[in-house]
Amino acid sequence: MKYLEEAKVITALVGGEANINSLVHCATRLRFELKDEGKADKEALNKLSYVLQVVISGGQYQVVIGPAVHDYYEAILSVAKIGGGSSSSKKEDGKNQSIMSRAMKVISGAFSPLIPALAGAGMVKALLTLFTEFGIMGYEDPTYLILSAAGNAVFYFLPIFLGITLSKQFGANPYVGGTIGAALLEPNFTGLLSAEGVNFLGIPVTPIDYAATIFPIFIAVMVYSLLDKGLKKIIKQELQLFLVPMISVMVMVPFTVILFGPFGTTVGNAVSDVVVALFNFNSLIAGLLLGAAYPFLTMLGLHWGFTPVTLQNLELFGGDVLEGAAVCAVFAQIGIAIGVYLKGKKHSKIREVAGPTIITGICAGVTEPILYGIVMNYKRLMAVVAVAGAVGGAINGAFHVTCDAYVFHNIFALAMQTYSPFLGYLIGISAALVTGLLLTYFWGITEDDKEDFVPKEELSKEETKTVAENAGEGTKGQIIDVHSPLTGEVIALKDVPDEVFASGVAGQGVAVKPSAGEVKAPCDGVISVLFPSKHAIGIAAEDGTERLIHIGLNTVMLEGEGFETLVEQGDKVKEGQLLLKFDMEFIEKQGYSLVSPILVTNADEFCEIQVADKKRTEAGESIYQVVR
Repeated sequence: MKYLEEAKVITALVGGEANINSLVHCATRLRFELKDEGKADKEALNKLSYVLQVVISGGQYQVVIGPAVHDYYEAILSVAKIGGGSSSSKKEDGKNQSIMSRAMKVISGAFSPLIPALAGAGMVKALLTLFTEFGIMGYEDPTYLILSAAGNAVFYFLPIFLGITLSKQFGANPYVGGTIGAALLEPNFTGLLSAEGVNFLGIPVTPIDYAATIFPIFIAVMVYSLLDKGLKKIIKQELQLFLVPMISVMVMVPFTVILFGPFGTTVGNAVSDVVVALFNFNSLIAGLLLGAAYPFLTMLGLHWGFTPVTLQNLELFGGDVLEGAAVCAVFAQIGIAIGVYLKGKKHSKIREVAGPTIITGICAGVTEPILYGIVMNYKRLMAVVAVAGAVGGAINGAFHVTCDAYVFHNIFALAMQTYSPFLGYLIGISAALVTGLLLTYFWGITEDDKEDFVPKEELSKEETKTVAENAGEGTKGQIIDVHSPLTGEVIALKDVPDEVFASGVAGQGVAVKPSAGEVKAPCDGVISVLFPSKHAIGIAAEDGTERLIHIGLNTVMLEGEGFETLVEQGDKVKEGQLLLKFDMEFIEKQGYSLVSPILVTNADEFCEIQVADKKRTEAGESIYQVVR
């Protein structure tokens, strides 16, 4: 794969795979969640020719790539061991985030995986509108109905999809979350929509059509995630497989239709009403402000926060004034890209950047490459994008332009006349594009910027290789103390009476024959593995080591008897925290050895393991060292 070497460089410059909690991507950005953002080299990343910009927002370390982001994403997953998708695969590393950052992270994480489906389905709906307008097919035509099903499905069943993606965000079972959403659309429930006097165990129920709704499932899954965690704490692990989802569904579906659904619907309607009311009060000023602000919201990844309101407006009113004004910001950015392209000389760096971004903006409606690759790098263009977006937004606001389908703002949506009134839309986007182009060409570029507008060679492959080789150099030679989770006698790994452990195949380290039946966390980290038999615990340490604490030999055969776990898989733990208790007398009576290997399972990623010369250890004392 052509992106492999570049993926290795990016991985190294974000601090290495050990520093990556999770990785997802949207239309243009690699969205990393890092254990320590201080280990990432933002300056070096920004120097890479294939990186447009680095943005830190909403608890994510965002590396903006452009249209090839999926290829880089796949390449990084192939060269690094990362959870690869769900941001809930590992819990937050204790960073303090604002409520707004957390909320935006949840919204972004919920909608980002659905954007391709939403955008594709929206284009199908727009295409069908074009077909009916020109009389190519009618509303009763079977072909129309089949294509309509393709365009409507993701919107109609949105509660199901959001139930899945939201559950992942909150760390709950995504398919149970999807089931809660599906129950709201199940025929037995939808059959009650026209019924009177509906009740559940005597409690009045107001049946609501939840198709294409947003807020009810947001509230339901948020509460479900709390219920899921609570149930797992009180139900034995052996029974959790069926009891937790059974109770969750039986509790959450009635509560949703009785309480959360009506409340969420009321809130969603109120939010949409307020937004529409602002535009009704003074649509010109509202459009001006939104057109000016939208590019900056996009820079921070906050523009996804409008998606729930947009979808709600489309459902309630058949059109959305927010996107009707925001579309001008997109064309303002395209105008800027055209302006800098015309301003740049042949073979200049700016033309290499601007050319592809123009195509992406016009054909896909994706303008992050323009924002990060062009606008943010030239100070005057920040003012230009605000002015051009404001001019177009004010015009569209004055014409009360609405976007009538969920589409990306591109040339295809324009051709399908997805906006109304169409004439007002054309005037608004044209004004935004022309304003952006002219201001950029005649004013937006200063003498200090001219270097990028004349021919200049890009970062050479040799330089890229050097960056990769030098990445993380500050941690080379670092010594990591591995502390004992047990108190007892220290035994060399080669003397452990088990061939697998003694050979080092399972990992490097030592063993301890415990004198106390307690396991304490040897480091700060996350519980990465907790066997159902409770005899072994894996910890992903914050220092990049993967630890394994294996209590006794062959104790898996006890099936958890004699062990009591005090943590769950995925829990964040602090050094010295009590993780597990075990009954030494019981285990020995069952004929099992208490010799317990304490291993680093990813030792091959480090230079050396240095074992301390000691015969006995207390929990918390260093028993060997790992050298990077």
